[in-house]
Amino acid sequence: MVLEYILPQRLESIPLALVRNHNSNLENLAPGLVAIFVGGTSGISHYTAREFARNTISPHIYLIGRNETEATRITQELQSINSSSKVDFIKRDVSLLREVDDACKAIKEKEKKVNLLFMTIGTLTLKGRDETTEGLDRKFALHYYSRMRFIQNLMPELTAAANETNPKASLSRVVSVYDPFIGKKGGLNFADLSLKNSFSLGACATHASAMQNFALERFARLYPATSFIHEQPGGVETGLAKSLFWKPLYFLAKPLLVGKVESGERHLFEATALRYAPRAKSEGVQDVALGADDVKGSGYYHLSWNGAASGASKQEVGMRADGAGNKIWEHTEEVFKKVCEEGGKY
Repeated sequence: MVLEYILPQRLESIPLALVRNHNSNLENLAPGLVAIFVGGTSGISHYTAREFARNTISPHIYLIGRNETEATRITQELQSINSSSKVDFIKRDVSLLREVDDACKAIKEKEKKVNLLFMTIGTLTLKGRDETTEGLDRKFALHYYSRMRFIQNLMPELTAAANETNPKASLSRVVSVYDPFIGKKGGLNFADLSLKNSFSLGACATHASAMQNFALERFARLYPATSFIHEQPGGVETGLAKSLFWKPLYFLAKPLLVGKVESGERHLFEATALRYAPRAKSEGVQDVALGADDVKGSGYYHLSWNGAASGASKQEVGMRADGAGNKIWEHTEEVFKKVCEEGGKY
């Protein structure tokens, strides 16, 4: 599992020079772009927020997480990078769907549009099912249910951004950093999608990946003016990566890891580049990427750590033909209804 994140996917890489050239021109976008970083007090979200602040004019950045001390430090860092930036921290435990709703409500009270929803939330644990008060496994909730709830709640604001008449202000993008490739192999248990009765770490990884793949495909179909990206980040130089290894082994593995700055640069590129355009705006875009459904510019992309796009696997094509997307979303809505609307436990 660790090696799957460290070794690069063998797909066409986006050169770092191209990434940096693109990012350096983001100041040409309209001022005041709104970006939400869920998990923004550490790791990849932090690195990406830093590059977003560095390369845009007067951005409004939201950091969502639990660590108020780190949030204060990062807020000061971002404002030192760009004094015109505005940074708000929303403290919530978003392994709970009702706390996701609270976080979104706080944003909606201030914003009419959102340009970027960037999510990296997750947890590293080797123990078994860890049920929250809402009846979901904590790890699974962070990797799937909470992310989809953020998207569902904030689609009106993302759509408002997409509909801006000024193209320099119409960025509308969702980036979920997890791993689309695990789910491409199939292996879903449709009789127990929440894994309440059949939980294992392997099954959790498979379900979170595949369910996210199909849910994001659905969002892209329903909201063609917004683009949706599911990305595998590779091995990134973070505190989490360091904790995975015995210290001497970490230093041996370090040359294989993506550095903090490069990770932030590459994720900012994925979050803003026309290459990953929404379906409604992809016509005429030079070098538009291959969509996860094997259609160029479909608005729904599976990316490797280096920005390379991957199409559908045979297993995904088969699952799609069997109605996997509808089954997954019906289950997801059932969870949302039970927990968020009825205030119950799934």
